[in-house]
Amino acid sequence: MTAELVRGQNHPLGHTRVEIRITADGPVVAGATLGDERGRLSGADAVAHPGAPSRSGVDVPRRAAAEQRVVVDLEALPATVHRVSVLLSLSPGAGGPAGFGAAAAPSVAVTGLDGTGIAAYALTGLGAETAVVAIELYRRQGAWKVRAVGQGYIDGLAALLHDQGLGAPLAAELAAAVEEAAGTGRAPAPPAPPATTAPPAAPSALHGGAVGEERRPGAPGSLPDGDAPPARETSSDNVASSALGAVSPDAPAKDRPGPGEGSDSGTRGGPIDYRHPKRRPAPAPLPAPGVRAQPAAAPEAAHAPEEPPTPVAGDAAGWSMDERLYNQVWGMFEDLARTVAAYRSAVDFAESRRDQELDTVLADPRNRIGAAADAARTAARDRHAQLVGRARAALDRDLAQLAAESDVVEPALPPAYAAWSSPVWQGYHVPLERPMALRLGDLHLPEAAELRIPMLVRLPLERGLWIDSGGAVALRGGHDPEREFARRELGSALTDGPLDEAERRRLAMNTAVAVAARLLAVHPAGAFSVQVIDPGGTAAPALAPLRETGSLGAAPEPGAGGVAAVLEALTRRVDLVQMAVRSRAADALPADLDTAEQLLIVHDFPHGFDDRAVNRLRYLADEGPAVGVHLMMVADRAQTREFGPVLDPLWRALLRITPVPDAHLADPWVGHAWTYEPPLAPRGSQVVRQVLGRLAEARRDGRG
Repeated sequence: MTAELVRGQNHPLGHTRVEIRITADGPVVAGATLGDERGRLSGADAVAHPGAPSRSGVDVPRRAAAEQRVVVDLEALPATVHRVSVLLSLSPGAGGPAGFGAAAAPSVAVTGLDGTGIAAYALTGLGAETAVVAIELYRRQGAWKVRAVGQGYIDGLAALLHDQGLGAPLAAELAAAVEEAAGTGRAPAPPAPPATTAPPAAPSALHGGAVGEERRPGAPGSLPDGDAPPARETSSDNVASSALGAVSPDAPAKDRPGPGEGSDSGTRGGPIDYRHPKRRPAPAPLPAPGVRAQPAAAPEAAHAPEEPPTPVAGDAAGWSMDERLYNQVWGMFEDLARTVAAYRSAVDFAESRRDQELDTVLADPRNRIGAAADAARTAARDRHAQLVGRARAALDRDLAQLAAESDVVEPALPPAYAAWSSPVWQGYHVPLERPMALRLGDLHLPEAAELRIPMLVRLPLERGLWIDSGGAVALRGGHDPEREFARRELGSALTDGPLDEAERRRLAMNTAVAVAARLLAVHPAGAFSVQVIDPGGTAAPALAPLRETGSLGAAPEPGAGGVAAVLEALTRRVDLVQMAVRSRAADALPADLDTAEQLLIVHDFPHGFDDRAVNRLRYLADEGPAVGVHLMMVADRAQTREFGPVLDPLWRALLRITPVPDAHLADPWVGHAWTYEPPLAPRGSQVVRQVLGRLAEARRDGRG
């Protein structure tokens, strides 16, 4: 049975050779790109288009036409190809529409070569876009799946190819070559083999989405019964990708995320497939040309549900186990984002459908009362409950698979990725080299509050950190995660109401010390050091683990004098290292200059800071990370209003995290508001002191 997809939804392929049938209202150019794990193209030879219609494993038509067919042989693809994106573009001068939104929505059907229907997708909601990524076939842990994408580009094919990794000149040149090769005539479509399952009709559009400057996701569309509509967008004041990639790609949310190979959210064809590639059964031999494959068992046996495969830790691409685990965490993050997006969209669709049906009942005053009206209302509500129930069942299935994978992955994480509660810290040894990433906390969504995804940031840090100690945290009665977290960490009985200022600042400084301890622990002995600015001397209790183990030398000097002394020394270090790097004269640095990476913790800001100190702080935030000086602010932004907008660039340059659970981070795919939870050690645990003590022993012994 053909699965009808919406944007962001996925479906297992189950075939090694597939055909993508495209139907449009006018002539379109069809092509395909062959991407790596990140979806990036290696060059022009990774694009199949009318001028080069055959690539390894992919064949596309040579001309623009209203009906097109693309054939993909997954087994013939190069081993480096993990993503096949099917592209559509309008052919200029062909007499067709100026944009996809000016004609009926094109539709795409994925079938086997024998015509067996697999999936269908209608690209509704497009507007002025002249090029679009319709669908993609992607490899997820050894299994191939199809995802409905619907990513449109107003600036055409050149913008699309540039977004997939080609340089702007090459993308423009290739786009011109494609348009020239495609011609402007309407070519007849080659005859299609008879389909055993006819593709569904294109669903009608509910509403359109906002058009971006260059690229925009395909807008939502309505579906037949039971299908999840596309993911809704949310907003946030920060981006989880800029934290995650670090667990992020290479920083901002506009960039494509890391090698998480997509998600399996919202699929109707079965549970998420986490099977290890080496444990997959050998594929059945392909039938001879022209011979229809016969089922190996009775239909009821062929469609019997499979047992969920056992997850495997490190089951992702990478040169080392640490890299494979990092990429696997990425995949879990993306999977959870998309499966929750599919669920929320399905609920929105169910509510919209119910409201439309009720509006129809109430539209005619003569039909608002009576048995028929009551029956119609009941049917609408029952239908809503049925659709929501289906969506919840799919969500629970996917969450169960992700929870099973988390149960396997979490114990296998190395210290840099592991929570403080992990037993791996009991066998901690000072590393000989810096890891590729560091766990900065946990992320979760309200639909899966118990499922925690590690928030990993790449090292060295490209941005400083801001631990926000301001803002009243409302603690309500009943089940409140923030209230429970504060009670667990503070160890005090809290009454209803917000945390007071002292408690918030105490939690914020505890979070800063926990992060600093992790940074020290994952670097070789002597390769990383910590300095603290504490003008009021109020951070002493939180700094005790650092002071007692020698990780922090002398106690911070109080007052404005202490602030000026630390900032002046670090500013001098940044200036000297920058000059040495530019002049390629590292051996000319002063002998007394500490070249180890530095973390500066600023507590009680802006107390003790004058205008000169503020300017130096901004300088360190901007220039420090490139030469190994990193900034961690523990501050309440509201207390710095007297400086006006002069500090706005400082706050924007830092990654904001919170000392209590807070939903302020957004992912780059669907914009979920993720709840961040800081990386504090269990209350009463001595693990931080033990780890820092072993690090101190290594420094004394000259190891590292």
